[in-house]
Amino acid sequence: MALLAVTVAAAPLALGACTSDRKQASEGRAAPELAVTPAEGVSDVPISAEIGTVVKNGRVTAVRITDDKGATVEAEPREDGSGWVPNKVLQPKRTYTAEVTATGDKGRTTTRKTTFTTQPKSSKPAITSTMYFAGNRTYGTAMPVTVAFDPPIPKEARADVQRRLFVKTDPPQPGTWSWVSDGSQVYYRAPDFWRPGTTISVRSALEGLPIGKEQVGDADRRATSKIGRQVELEIDNATKQMSVIQDGKLLKKLPVSLGKPSTPTSSGKMVIMEKHDFTTFDTTGSADPYVVDVEDAQRLTWGGEFIHGAPWSEGDQGYANVSHGCTNLSAANADWLMGVTQVGDLVTVKGTEVELNEGNGWTAWNVSWDEFAKGSALPVPPGLKPTPTQSPDPGAVAGGSPEPAPSASGG
Repeated sequence: MALLAVTVAAAPLALGACTSDRKQASEGRAAPELAVTPAEGVSDVPISAEIGTVVKNGRVTAVRITDDKGATVEAEPREDGSGWVPNKVLQPKRTYTAEVTATGDKGRTTTRKTTFTTQPKSSKPAITSTMYFAGNRTYGTAMPVTVAFDPPIPKEARADVQRRLFVKTDPPQPGTWSWVSDGSQVYYRAPDFWRPGTTISVRSALEGLPIGKEQVGDADRRATSKIGRQVELEIDNATKQMSVIQDGKLLKKLPVSLGKPSTPTSSGKMVIMEKHDFTTFDTTGSADPYVVDVEDAQRLTWGGEFIHGAPWSEGDQGYANVSHGCTNLSAANADWLMGVTQVGDLVTVKGTEVELNEGNGWTAWNVSWDEFAKGSALPVPPGLKPTPTQSPDPGAVAGGSPEPAPSASGG
């Protein structure tokens, strides 16, 4: 009786399992379900349009896009498989056809075709974007990809803009975008510093993108560059010394003079933004006007803080702060440093009277990773975290357009 009871009780379970197997097999043989956008026959489509795909029981295996003259439009898939982005912006008042094929696990296919027409050339004002990542360069390991906007992007439009900003790294080192609170800049970086030798390819595909109701994006830009050696500068106001570190090893300590109390140097983590063998600091119209020619100048902030040669303050370097906010070096030391650093190297200043303001330069490293990730307008993968072995001080581990209203004050 006991054996019989067990057998009877087990029978419904076995039957349920067979039913489930047959259902799964049937689903595996079913053709995939596929939806494509823009919808068939839609007109007035923005020239920034991409081919959106939603697939059930399969994956997209072929996409063919052609214009009304039969020419093929090259496109690349999004990493999440949600769509295909044309390699070049579409043309206004043109008709395009997209044919998309999805394939199921058992080889069955579904094809959908859609034909749509783009809108006339927009008369709406374009937001000016500036991508601070040029092609064919070698950058430092702290180099953030930076895109600046004038006027700033309103909060409700940031997700749409961020979806059109693309970064690929080889070898892969994923990161995220993070917006400055006023929307004037957005930075891209990984949780850890870029590995030397990494190739980074960037596309800012904003041309014709609707931004809010009254504006559009201005341009489609691309650039590919490499990451060079690891260099960082640590500047300590208490000792008036700069430590120059390469690949984790101290190369030199250099005496410095920082900003005097009335014009203090900012404390924080900055990135070298540009380098000049020769430039002129002109603060005409300010409360403390002066014009001075300087050599070996390296910009750290939009507000005009530089590292540069200052022969006039060599007697104070290592002892007293006499500058207008810049980091003064001797002529010889500034010249030597120019041969060591790269745009994108981390510079850490500590112990001064004021803290670095958000967005005053490329301030992507001046916050923790968790704080940085909060600035993304799109979800950040939860597993994207700094490596456990990363030093608490990231510095220890580790292009050609007008700046958004910088000051060339220096000092």
